[in-house]
Amino acid sequence: METVKIIECPRDAWQGLEKIIPTEVKAKYLAKLAEMGFHHLDAVSFVGPKYVPQMADSEEVLRRMADAGVISGRPNGDANLHGAANPGPRAADPEIIGIVVNEKGVERALHAAGVTTLGYPYSVSANFRRQNANMSLSESRGLVEKLLKAANGAGRNLVVYISMAFGNPFDEPWGPEIVLEAVDWLRGIGVREISLADTVGLASPEGIADLFKQAGQSSPAQVELGVHLHSRPEGAAEKVIAAFEAGCRRFDSALTGLGGCPFAGDELVGNIPTEIVINTLAERGARTGIEPWALLAVVEETMVLRKNYSS
Repeated sequence: METVKIIECPRDAWQGLEKIIPTEVKAKYLAKLAEMGFHHLDAVSFVGPKYVPQMADSEEVLRRMADAGVISGRPNGDANLHGAANPGPRAADPEIIGIVVNEKGVERALHAAGVTTLGYPYSVSANFRRQNANMSLSESRGLVEKLLKAANGAGRNLVVYISMAFGNPFDEPWGPEIVLEAVDWLRGIGVREISLADTVGLASPEGIADLFKQAGQSSPAQVELGVHLHSRPEGAAEKVIAAFEAGCRRFDSALTGLGGCPFAGDELVGNIPTEIVINTLAERGARTGIEPWALLAVVEETMVLRKNYSS
């Protein structure tokens, strides 16, 4: 059986909710996910609270998870952009991905308890790059190089998301060659985890398959290539199948299809629903490590959270 890595994305999901979720609710929900077998969590982001208010309490959420024994309680001490070596999380800890978009965010992430992986949205759209991180292409590449050095020095991982990988809604130049150039540059400097992101839900199954195959052919075996798809639920299964059959073994998703990027446009297209991803992959004989009973339990809990904190 093929093994597939599922990265559950509550951080991305919560950005689409209008009401602020209390810190304790976030911490308990993340702990529940880990308990139910979700070992890879896109859990927090370290951005300015005025831009993403829902993520203003990321450090406190992680501290409460550490207090509950879900993640390591050891912060990273002197870890910084210069890559100071510090004790890392325990081997048994779930992967905690913390999204950063600037140097201040990197400092915060490396000092927070439990963060195992830094995540950075690297956009091939100049317009989106300005909206999301207010950077030029050269500034964004410079930050990726600093991120890689800091992550390596502090014993952390780095995943880079190529935003707008499957299309561009801003009337800018776009094509597979632009995305493939980004993949080649990232792997060339040593990035080993890359996720092709359909930021606004533009991808077709055919487009996903074609681009993933091309990107996979240009990437060495040690690079883990995945997809971070946004989609309407009715088109999700076909997109999952297309990616899987093209060789994808890493999927980002969010339970019940919550989420969407607040910087991508007026209409948020939710994440691809985790329950569709897992059930579709199971039909293909893939192993995700998530049992059906566990999936049902967390879907029910997510529906309650969704009801309580939507307007």
